[in-house]
Amino acid sequence: MATFAKPENALKRAEEFINVGQKQAALQALHDLITSKRYRAWQKALERIMFKYVELCVDMRKGRFAKDGLIQYRIICQQVNISSLEEVIKHFMQLSTERAEKVRTQAQALEDALDVEDLEADKRPEDLMLSYVSGEKGKDRSDRELVTPWFKFLWETYRTVLEILRNNSKLESLYAMTAHRAFQFCKKYKRTTEFRRLCEIIRNHLANLNKYRDQRDRPDLTAPESLQLYLDTRIEQLKVSTDLEMWQEAFRSVEDIHGLMSMVKKSPKPSLMVVYYAKLTDIFWVSNSHLYHAYAWLKLFTLQKSYNKNLSQKDLQLIASSVLLATISVTPYDQKYRASHLELENEKERNMRIAGLINFTLDTNTESREVLSRGSLLAELNNKGLIACVSQEVKDIYHLLENEFLPLDLASRVQPLLAKISKLGGKLASASSVPEVQLSKYIPCLEKLTALRVLQQTSQVYQSIKIESLLKMIPFYDFSLVEKICVDSIKYNFLAMKVDHLKGAFHFGNVDIESEKLSDHLCILSVSLNKAWHMISPPVNKEYKLGIKYNLVEIIDKEHKRLLARKSIIEKRKEEHERQMLEREREEESKRLKLQKVTEEAEQKRLAEEYHRREVLRIHHEIEERELQEAQALLLEAQKGTKKKGKKPLLEGEKVTKQTLIEMALSEQLKERQESEKKLVRLAKTMDYMERAKREEETQLIEQAFKHRLAEEEILHEREQLKEIELSRKHHAGDLQEKNRLARMLDHKHIFQQRIVSHREAEHNRLKTEREDKIKQIVTMRKHERAMKRKLLYYLKSEEERLTREREAEETRKREEEETRKKEEAERKAKLDAIAEKQRQRERELEEKEQLRRESLLRKQEPLPRPTDPAPGPLSSESLPASPAAGKYVPRFLRERSEGQKTAPTLAPEPDRWSRQDDRPPQSGNDRWRSDDRRPSFGAPRASSSSWSRTRN
Repeated sequence: MATFAKPENALKRAEEFINVGQKQAALQALHDLITSKRYRAWQKALERIMFKYVELCVDMRKGRFAKDGLIQYRIICQQVNISSLEEVIKHFMQLSTERAEKVRTQAQALEDALDVEDLEADKRPEDLMLSYVSGEKGKDRSDRELVTPWFKFLWETYRTVLEILRNNSKLESLYAMTAHRAFQFCKKYKRTTEFRRLCEIIRNHLANLNKYRDQRDRPDLTAPESLQLYLDTRIEQLKVSTDLEMWQEAFRSVEDIHGLMSMVKKSPKPSLMVVYYAKLTDIFWVSNSHLYHAYAWLKLFTLQKSYNKNLSQKDLQLIASSVLLATISVTPYDQKYRASHLELENEKERNMRIAGLINFTLDTNTESREVLSRGSLLAELNNKGLIACVSQEVKDIYHLLENEFLPLDLASRVQPLLAKISKLGGKLASASSVPEVQLSKYIPCLEKLTALRVLQQTSQVYQSIKIESLLKMIPFYDFSLVEKICVDSIKYNFLAMKVDHLKGAFHFGNVDIESEKLSDHLCILSVSLNKAWHMISPPVNKEYKLGIKYNLVEIIDKEHKRLLARKSIIEKRKEEHERQMLEREREEESKRLKLQKVTEEAEQKRLAEEYHRREVLRIHHEIEERELQEAQALLLEAQKGTKKKGKKPLLEGEKVTKQTLIEMALSEQLKERQESEKKLVRLAKTMDYMERAKREEETQLIEQAFKHRLAEEEILHEREQLKEIELSRKHHAGDLQEKNRLARMLDHKHIFQQRIVSHREAEHNRLKTEREDKIKQIVTMRKHERAMKRKLLYYLKSEEERLTREREAEETRKREEEETRKKEEAERKAKLDAIAEKQRQRERELEEKEQLRRESLLRKQEPLPRPTDPAPGPLSSESLPASPAAGKYVPRFLRERSEGQKTAPTLAPEPDRWSRQDDRPPQSGNDRWRSDDRRPSFGAPRASSSSWSRTRN
């Protein structure tokens, strides 16, 4: 790590590195300065260094370096000059955004370039293979490679800045601004995955703020400014989530806003609450929670009517109509009919939760499950007088569906009203926070409610009805949808009916014991009989029976309380167990993170030291090489100069330093310059004298030539002028005659000219259109041909690579087999050479013995007997074939061929040298190679010496 006396020195060093193209070294130098403990006091120079540091980080896309540097700079200036940190962070985000926008403008197809599901994920191998084999064009691939990395870096920039600014009371406004910019980034480029992570990051920051309350510079949420910033951030998060149609994230944002309001126990501004309830209506409508959607509209209407002073009567009427239509769009039956006790408890908890979100007071008793219901909501609308504010069409449809009894023509009366309602709606002029109101979205729900009302009222009038007649009463549904509506109404005990497909009729009513009419009659009969029985025979010991009754009630209450207490105890134990498990997991995770952090820090420190050491060595080597090259260049120049002038050149063995060479070169250059200046002075004097003498002689001749030329040109000018005047007169007269002759054809000329121009213009337009169509076809065809050519080239390249790999594998296999064969051949040849050498040695010994025997016989003057039978004795040397060269192996077929040509016909066939032809025992050692067909020794006859020696012995 380099140390500097002043921070300005580090900045100068970084600029020097940048000028020579070593941005990584410049970034490392500034990073070492910022992370050094020596400069912990804020200075103005550190701000300039940070500006340069973030510029380098953006240029090189080093997000990790930027994060480390900003964290260290926050520690330096947090207590002294926090505005400096704000300026640096703003500059950092501005540079990242500008660079990403610049790259985006360079790319022609941004949707293709940013077609990435996750910016933090690396490119998968299957994506690379798909991009190679698909028809993706080179430009789209280049756009993806250029644009996506910069947008990844921009997303990493937002995450880094939010992590640095989190939970700091002095940086709240900058934190809110960064969050808003990150939201807009996700909204502009449709980044759903990054938006979900961003919401989770902000949610974790708030959770840590509430968890660690003894933190330094912790924001105070009870302060109005801080609360407003946090609420604005969550409201913007809610807006962006609904714009991106991420409804689960939008509901989590609503819960975050409600939790924030519950935490500080303060009511936010009405303008924020209007946006809050407006987004709640969208969320509940998408989730098919029509009852909660209606309650949210009611709260929105109450806020607009109470706090919006600029609300016009038309806008108020439109909002009230939305409230009433949302209310009557709720199904008129309870969908929790015949639900289990657990489902009812869950529904109660859900109602409590939703009531808290819409700020609706709800009783916590078990019987209050029906408080959030359609009937209670309609009663509240009547109490508040909201029905008087709605439009006439909405009011008429409300009375028809809720108060009138018209089973035969209810649908025919409702249908024109629905057509009118579908045309109502639009943007609210005086309520900018409320989105566009469209009443047409309630039409399907109103049609379903109309069908239910027709079925309900028909069931009270008829016992059975034809399917065709009922379908005529409900004109906007076919039979399948009507049957589905009937099944749902029967399932939730809204109607009692049957469908007889065989007879094609609907049967209303039910004769079962559980039917509504029959159960009512039985209850009335039971009450009447009970009264009659009490009148006939008064009850005895009434107090005792009442006591039993009341005791039973108390027992039931006690049992119910005991069960509730047991349930609460079980829940507490579960919560305690979960809390312990969470604490244990948190402790283990903290230990693991600490160990991982220590390991990573040690590894980073080691890598940084190694990198710094390599960089220093590399810089030293580069400086030494550069100086050596400069010295060699100067030495060559000096040697060239000395050779030209005939001076003694420098010897290569002499020790010449760079400074000496520079001084010698400068002195030589100075001498050459002085000599050239002297030559130029002498040459200038000579040229001056020559030029002056020449001009003195030319002066008189020039004046005479000028006077003579002037006189000739005056005569020529007068002659030409007269000719021109005469010619002009003739032309003028002829032109006048031609004009008079052609004047009568002027009108025809204009008509013909217009005709020709129009015809040529039409022809030009037609040709232009055909040319443009042809160009478009050619462009399309060439694009297709280029795509096919790229695919074909890729296939050929892949096939060529495959064949190359197979060829290399085959060559490798053959090479290995050749090497193995050569090795075995060499071993076999060595063995054969050894055997042949032994054979030759033995034959030489036999020849020496034979020579001695012959000499002894010659001395004794005893003639050698000639054999008459050639079979038992040795063959003569003349009858044998010529001996091959010594030391070489001759194949068997060649020997047999030569022997067949040269041997006598009386010789017996030569036995196989690898098999035995007699009854003698096999020879030991290498004697098996000494057969009669082996090649003779050097210069020896073809006779079988070994056989002869054996017979002789």
